[in-house]
Amino acid sequence: MTRSRLITGSPLKMWLAYLGMVGVAVGLFLWINFQGKELVDPKIVLEGQNGRTTQEINHLLHTLLALASVIVTARAVGSIFKFLGQPPVIGEVIGGILLGPTFLGRHLPEASAFLFPLSTLPFLAVIAQLGVIFYMFVVGLELDLKLLRKSGHATLAISHGSILFPFLLGAYFALKHYSVLSAPDVPFTNFALFLGVSMSVTAFPVLARILTDRKIHRSRMGTVALTCAAIDDVTAWCLLAVVVSIVHSKLGGAVWTIVLTFAYIAAMFFIGGPLIRRLVPWLEKFDQMTEGGIAIFFVGLLLSALATEAIGIHAIFGAFLLGAVTPHDSRVAKELTNRIEDLVRIMFLPAFFAYTGMRTQIGLLTTSADWELCGLIILVATVGKFGGTFVSALFSGLNWRDSAALGVLMNTRGLVELIVLNIGLDMHVITPRLFAMLVMMALVTTFMTTPLLHLLTRNHPWAQEDAH
Repeated sequence: MTRSRLITGSPLKMWLAYLGMVGVAVGLFLWINFQGKELVDPKIVLEGQNGRTTQEINHLLHTLLALASVIVTARAVGSIFKFLGQPPVIGEVIGGILLGPTFLGRHLPEASAFLFPLSTLPFLAVIAQLGVIFYMFVVGLELDLKLLRKSGHATLAISHGSILFPFLLGAYFALKHYSVLSAPDVPFTNFALFLGVSMSVTAFPVLARILTDRKIHRSRMGTVALTCAAIDDVTAWCLLAVVVSIVHSKLGGAVWTIVLTFAYIAAMFFIGGPLIRRLVPWLEKFDQMTEGGIAIFFVGLLLSALATEAIGIHAIFGAFLLGAVTPHDSRVAKELTNRIEDLVRIMFLPAFFAYTGMRTQIGLLTTSADWELCGLIILVATVGKFGGTFVSALFSGLNWRDSAALGVLMNTRGLVELIVLNIGLDMHVITPRLFAMLVMMALVTTFMTTPLLHLLTRNHPWAQEDAH
């Protein structure tokens, strides 16, 4: 009944009306199209306005396709390494290398040119940098400053021993191989400082994930390892900030940059920290964090990153500092971590790995001498980090087995090392050839952690001990 009342008139009249409407529409479009042929090329009109040219649309299409390829590859290779009992981050880094010139560019150059044309690399680089900035903010949120304050002198000695010894070994290695590995216009001081820092890094987030996966993060040794790694992380970032400031400036400028860096760190801890600690209880009055609250932290994150970039050190330091001064055990920190972490780990970090992989040219290591140098770098990095931790732990009262396990854990480098290496490559302190060697070092030292730790902790009492 309702349908018959609404639809009236003969079917023939309805079809004629419909065809007439379509015909008028087609005719009007043809007239508009005819008139439009007399206009200026739309690309010229769009330039400098809010529209997008065909080239810009192609950049977007290629960037979206590249991101999709990166995420699928990272998840697939990461899952394989997780199945093998290794941290997925190793597989994700290797997935990025496979997408770069080492594998895809060499064996399937047409596919590489289609998926990752050179014109899209700047866009991928920006996405990768944003990913690292948000990642370092999450690392800062997960950093327990109370743990650092409660750490005893022994833990502090172990941590700094694990930094100083590999730093000095790295600087000595730079002295012996400066003429072979350094670019011609890089001063020895910059080269030695950066190589020392790259040998000293421990990947706190990867180490924490390994301990959690093995369910020993609450054991006595797990607590010591996490505390040492946290101290190591903070010290290494401060040291890197100083090195970056020296590289970016001449002597007078470097001193001013270092002064500004420590002034900003002090301002964040003594001004920014108290302000955030007052803000957090107000935000926790709500059942869950509001969009306004998240926006406050995001704006703060961007401004803090902007401040450290303007000072002359990398934007990641500002992001890390904001996370570090936010109360670690607050609901706000946990909600921010939960909301950001998945997006960062699934999309942004794989983009960073792919970007790193595209800059890693294993093909540059062509001779046996190159591979011998690469092996020597791995050996120096391992001996420095393991040896520094092992000796410091022995002098602090730990037995040889616990000291060895701690040394193996502190030798984990992973993602943090890749961030440091990309900074060095961007500043032209290291060459693409040395970059490839150091990426190999980061992968090997992270890969060896799990099997060696398994051998050392098998049937060990503290492997099942709970820290409670």
